[in-house]
Amino acid sequence: MVVIMIRINQSRSAWFLLALSALGLELAALYFQYYLQLEPCVLCVYERSSVALIFFAGLVGFINPNMLWLRLSGYLLWAGGVIWGLYLSIRHAGIQMGMIRDSSCEFVANFPPWMQLDHWVPWLFNPTGYCDEIQWQFLGLSMPQTMVITNVVYLVVMLMVLVAEFRRPRGLF
Repeated sequence: MVVIMIRINQSRSAWFLLALSALGLELAALYFQYYLQLEPCVLCVYERSSVALIFFAGLVGFINPNMLWLRLSGYLLWAGGVIWGLYLSIRHAGIQMGMIRDSSCEFVANFPPWMQLDHWVPWLFNPTGYCDEIQWQFLGLSMPQTMVITNVVYLVVMLMVLVAEFRRPRGLF
C-alpha cells in the first residue's frame, strides 16, 4: 500500500487531480454567485481563498512531483489551505446554525496588505452577502456544511499521502 501511495505522490496526474478538484470548487462558487445569484459573504470569500491555496498546491506538485522540495512545498500549501478552510467552514456553519452567537461577520474582506485579493480579483473575492443567511441547501446541508465535509475529505487524503511520503520502506527512492 505504501509503495502505491509513493507512486501516487510522485504522479503528475495525482497533483493535477488535486488542482482540478479545487478549480471545480472555485467554478462552482462562481456558478452559484453569477448564475444562481447567491451573494457570497466574507467567510465565503475567505473559504474561496483557502480553496485557491489548494489549487496552487496542486499546481506546484504538478510542476515536477519527483522533486522533493516541490512536493514538500505543495504539501505545505495544501495543509495551509485545508486547515484554514476547515476552520472557516466550521465557523461559518456554526454562525448559520446559531451555535456561534458572539461572533459577527464583517461585510468587507480584511485580506493582508500584501494580498488584497478583493481588490485584485473582485469578481471572485468581493463579499456582498451575510454570513448567517442560508441561501442554498443540498440534502439538508448548507454550503458551509458541505465545505466542512469537503475539507475533511481533503484533510484525510492529505494525511494518507503524508503518511506514505514519510513512512517509506528502506531502499525505495
